[in-house]
Amino acid sequence: MTGNELRESFLKFFESKGHKILPSASLIPVNDPSILWTPAGMVPFKPYFTGAAKPEFHRVTTCQKCLRTPDIEVVGRTARHHTFFEMLGNFSFGDYFKESAIPWAWEYVTGVLGLPVENLWVTIYLDDDEAFEIWHKVVGVPKERIVRLGKDTNFWEIGVGPCGPCSEIYVDLGPSRGCASPDCSVGCDCDRYLEIWNLVFIQYFKDEEGNYSPLAKKGIDTGFGLERVASVLQGVPSNFDTDLLREIMDFTAELFDMAYGKDDKIDIAFKVIADHARAITFAITDGALPSNEGRGYVIRRLLRRAVRFGRLLGIHENFLHQVVEAVIRQMGKAYPELVERQAHVLRVIRTEEDRFSETLAQGTEILNRLIEEAKAVGRTVISGEDAFKLYDTYGFPLELTQEMAGEQGFTVDTEAFTVAMEQQRRRARSARQETDYISEHDAVFKELREELGETNFTGYESMADKAIVLAIIRDGQRVKTAAAGEEIEFILDVTPCYAESGGQASDQGRLTGYDMEVEINEVVKPVENLFVHRGKVINGSLKENQQVEVLVDSKRRMATCRNHSATHLLHKALKEVLGGHVNQAGSLVEPERLRFDFTHYTAVAPEELQKVEDIVNQTVLSNLPVATNEYTVAEAKALGATALFGEKYGERVRVVKMGDFSMELCGGTHLHSTAEVGLFKLVGESSVGAGLRRVEAVTGEGALHYVNDKEEQLAAVAGLVKAAPNELVHRVENLVHTLKQLENESEALQAKLARYQVQDLLSCTREIKGIKVLAAQTAAPDIDSLRGMVDLLRDRLGSGVIVLGNIMGDRVSLVVAVTKDLLNSGLHAGKLIKEIASVVGGSGGGRPDMAQAGGKDPARLAEALEKAYKVAEQQIK
Repeated sequence: MTGNELRESFLKFFESKGHKILPSASLIPVNDPSILWTPAGMVPFKPYFTGAAKPEFHRVTTCQKCLRTPDIEVVGRTARHHTFFEMLGNFSFGDYFKESAIPWAWEYVTGVLGLPVENLWVTIYLDDDEAFEIWHKVVGVPKERIVRLGKDTNFWEIGVGPCGPCSEIYVDLGPSRGCASPDCSVGCDCDRYLEIWNLVFIQYFKDEEGNYSPLAKKGIDTGFGLERVASVLQGVPSNFDTDLLREIMDFTAELFDMAYGKDDKIDIAFKVIADHARAITFAITDGALPSNEGRGYVIRRLLRRAVRFGRLLGIHENFLHQVVEAVIRQMGKAYPELVERQAHVLRVIRTEEDRFSETLAQGTEILNRLIEEAKAVGRTVISGEDAFKLYDTYGFPLELTQEMAGEQGFTVDTEAFTVAMEQQRRRARSARQETDYISEHDAVFKELREELGETNFTGYESMADKAIVLAIIRDGQRVKTAAAGEEIEFILDVTPCYAESGGQASDQGRLTGYDMEVEINEVVKPVENLFVHRGKVINGSLKENQQVEVLVDSKRRMATCRNHSATHLLHKALKEVLGGHVNQAGSLVEPERLRFDFTHYTAVAPEELQKVEDIVNQTVLSNLPVATNEYTVAEAKALGATALFGEKYGERVRVVKMGDFSMELCGGTHLHSTAEVGLFKLVGESSVGAGLRRVEAVTGEGALHYVNDKEEQLAAVAGLVKAAPNELVHRVENLVHTLKQLENESEALQAKLARYQVQDLLSCTREIKGIKVLAAQTAAPDIDSLRGMVDLLRDRLGSGVIVLGNIMGDRVSLVVAVTKDLLNSGLHAGKLIKEIASVVGGSGGGRPDMAQAGGKDPARLAEALEKAYKVAEQQIK
């Protein structure tokens, strides 16, 4: 059975058991800042298990793409470790429990896959007698084949929240795959007993004190590793030998003109490249981009690690984008988004490969310098600290450093490297904080939603409504009343106030009642469909069950709507001008401005930005109607609505349509007509990461204020240069021309002055061991002038050493030059300047013939220059 067939077989089996097949969620978790990646099949369903959201389907089955990096260093060296993998699973949200999950798992493994019963083992949690009874009496597994294990392996929990015992199915792969230990059994670290399915029985809730209480609605969460089970069915020794990865490795072998299976070094490289290529392909498809922080850093590290393993095999040309094409060919049928975004993925990877080639060149130069410095003092070992810096900063693997150093007879202090690596890991671990499944604060609102129900949001239709106060929270505690001056959170049965979501800022407003007023500063949704208002009691007192009127700040709402509707127009205009690869990567919609992040590979040219702005303003002037309707996801996509890739949508979605120009899935608030945007003005464009750009804009009153500010600045500049605004460009051009002439005259005078100074400086020349050495302080105004004076002195001396210094404010600049004919005499400008720079509290370096440095102690410049003569004498052989 192929990997694709196994994936389809699993999903179809559970579909026959009444499960809804859902597509894999994005690798980038939606609304879950606690994790960088989706590491397991249950992650997209976390809100259903916690009760923060209500599921549309109570039985679900998925094949979830997952990414984990804790074991990155052992990928390729073991049979099972991956960064990217697929996790099949079946889930129950308050529907069936152990009585169905266990028999179905056994039915699929033995009846559908046909795995021999005599090769299967089962584990359960120590005191889970209920699971034991089902496995033994219902399924018929012999008692001796059911192993009870402890909490470290067979109980699932993560901080505060739902948790429960686990039961696992193992396959015995035979003694030949074992460790030969007489104690080898299920749970051994060797490869004999392979876990293929983990059934988690979510039946308890763990509170902040560590107490476990039974859940009223129990759940099932299972994980069935696609690659692992494929290796068993295909009878191969590792996940990498399954068709899921072997086809990618075979392509790499052909590309490199090397064979798989004959050399461990080559095999490990092929496995790392295949694994990492899959990870970066899916991650970039889902919206991640290489960068120096967060998930972007993970992508950059994986990509560069794959390239480095190619370098270790002698492949110096860019190759990874070709391997990624093989990944897309292999996985594109199951994940069509790979094909849809192929051009974008390949462009990002090519750009990053080019960038890494430059980085490798830098690292190579640094390593060569370290080797030269070590040779100069008679050392033959590269320190572990230096090797780790090359690894951590420049992406050099230890193996590459060892190989390059070994070519010149050097070794690397691997023990010190390991110490430095472990210190970094400890820092990372200490910086990492355990994230609760659901925070204590949010747990309060989960309970309140179960008690009070969901909030009825009426803000699409109106900006004022009558409501009843259902709950008041002060300092995390529920109270019956709140007095003037107190800052509170409160829940209403009905609200017209929009809660912050989808990048749109929340409404602000007022709550009024009999002799009472509350200022609403923010509205949030800590759990799904429960609107929590935050504000301050201005006068009177607010009471539970009180009837009130809610008033949205209409001016603020209107400004926000202008910016949100303009964001949709901007998105479409960017696609028209820059190309279809443009996709939203983030947005912020506030009353004052809008910010839009999107995928693009170069800075947007001024003329392109002008085209975008013109298109938006033309669409505004066209007075297109803005209509909103609800559809199923399938209906919306069939209509051509733009969905944000990786965003989580329910079965029914809200579609915002602006004439025939734009149609997007969106839950925000909008105008009734594009004309209400008023004026649209782009105010900034910048980079926010590799392949990621950001534009900022203002609309309506914000745009008018922006234009007025620019006109005021223009008038101020016109006043300074004594010209009318319409003559300003011509006047500034004349001033720039005059300034250039004056600069040229100044440079000519400086050069003439330098020639006079050179004559004086030559008097400082001393002859040391037959070589002319000149060290002196000059009045050069900047470092360029200082270097120019060095050139003049070198021409006049013909042969010799020149050391010049100058003082600019509280800083010292130094330049050293050694004429070419003296480079075999032992003189080295870079080494000389390093010693004298330390005198003035600075550092520097450079080539044997030219070097420069800076310092922060001007008072010791004369001392440093005098030392130059001594250092030169020591260097001359």
